Amino acid sequence: MPELLRGLGASAGTATGPAYRLADPPRLPPPRPVTDAGTEVDRAYAAIEAVCHDIGRRAAEADGTAAEILRAQAALATDPALREGVASAVHSGLEAPHAVAAVLADHRSALLAAGGLLAARAADLDDLRDRVVAHCLGLPMPTLPEPGCPFVLVAVDLAPADAALLDAARVLAVVTSAGSFVSHTAILARARGLPTVVACGGALDIADGTIVTVDGTAGRVTLGRAAEVTEDPPVPAREEPADLRGRTADGHPIALLANIGGAAELDGVAVEGVGLFRTELLFQHHIDPPTPEEQTAAYAEVFAAMPGRQVVVRTLDAGSDKPLPFLHEHDEPNPALGIRGLRMARRRGDILRTQIAAIAAAARHCTARVAVMAPMVTTVAEAAQFAALCRDAGLPTVGVMVEVPAAAVRSAEILQVVDFLSVGTNDLSQYAFAADRRSGELADLLDPWQPALLSLIALCAAAGAAVGRPVGVCGEAAADPAFAVVLAGLGITSLSMSPAAVPGVRAALAAYTSDECRAAAQQALAAADPGAARAAVRLPG
Repeated sequence: MPELLRGLGASAGTATGPAYRLADPPRLPPPRPVTDAGTEVDRAYAAIEAVCHDIGRRAAEADGTAAEILRAQAALATDPALREGVASAVHSGLEAPHAVAAVLADHRSALLAAGGLLAARAADLDDLRDRVVAHCLGLPMPTLPEPGCPFVLVAVDLAPADAALLDAARVLAVVTSAGSFVSHTAILARARGLPTVVACGGALDIADGTIVTVDGTAGRVTLGRAAEVTEDPPVPAREEPADLRGRTADGHPIALLANIGGAAELDGVAVEGVGLFRTELLFQHHIDPPTPEEQTAAYAEVFAAMPGRQVVVRTLDAGSDKPLPFLHEHDEPNPALGIRGLRMARRRGDILRTQIAAIAAAARHCTARVAVMAPMVTTVAEAAQFAALCRDAGLPTVGVMVEVPAAAVRSAEILQVVDFLSVGTNDLSQYAFAADRRSGELADLLDPWQPALLSLIALCAAAGAAVGRPVGVCGEAAADPAFAVVLAGLGITSLSMSPAAVPGVRAALAAYTSDECRAAAQQALAAADPGAARAAVRLPG
């Protein structure tokens, strides 16, 4: 039997190929006494400057999300506090590479203590340390493997500079032993449509050349035999159809939308619209809240890229695994069950009101069909209060995300006060199964094919159908073509995913009639476990 490894599914899809590991960076040599502090400081500063220049060059050559992430990492390298700390460490007796490592270790500890999105940026500091240390030592940084054929990339984690080089023509999928759903590895892999599993125990024990199958939806990596490296034939590019709309074989429409964090992710993308605009990505690098003018400009840029098309804006989803410095969050015994999402308005209602006003201001000067939705809504009263705020600001189309089982159970009542629902499968799984979405050991419970999760989604879809209001799914599970067939059969009206996943989902839906989708959904609902539920759908080819 093939060996099965489990982790966290970070980018949907499945791929099979030989695995090759990214080599480790150069290691620090044993420390030596400092004989000339001035020379060592100059050595460290020169290395920092060279690395900053290199990352900036990569950012200029990259596009979209990759460029934004690299620019943020370059900003870390130009922080005056880094140079001041290194100079102090050198004068305390540390050589240049050891001084750099020590100072960045302190910064790293601070990010890890903050948790969430800030903790995910610790990998950026690790890469910055490795690159500066390598430059101090006159050694090269390891680059992506070149086995001569498409391969599955295995690593501890990918730094932004490496993740930005991910090319779907060379890399079939990504498996890392560290990382999280919000790590830069995951974000960039989703943008490129690469199946990805992070926090995968045992990943680093996979021998080079071993054939593996990566299921980025379920968070599973199956190991097979070692294989000889052979050149694979080129994969023909998929042409975008003139009609971007999703529909079943008998013409039933299913809107196929994009999940994005900013306008850069829409460059060269052909989709019906945006089903999830994650606005927290605009906030994450700010020490102070972005001004109304900054927010309005960012929203307007996205709206301008989608003329005449739908754009669903999610208000700030902060807290728990997405802390923001300016919110001055208090320590909580269980942040995932505390003040997060819409609940942040209990402490900082001004931030929500400012954001809603900025969205409304941007919407007034565009042709995009702008809708707004709130994350982490639990009760009908919360939904009604949010809807009133939005409508008073001039935003007529208001919805909520269903991420809490209580909201799914009361979805019919919530639809009496809002215009649509959007099911967030990642958090809905976490709360329904009492399983931390960042835990690789609990990945089997977070499998989106769990029949209990399907039952909650079906409940929401039925509530929408009863009153003629749309119910979509915007979790990454929507990017799984087979799962999309089941969602269509449950009555879901739109699917939102990474733009790169849209063509595959469109093709899967076109292969099934509405009746066949409904039959597959009923089989999946009646299944005893996720494996049996998957067996309900067999895609052609």
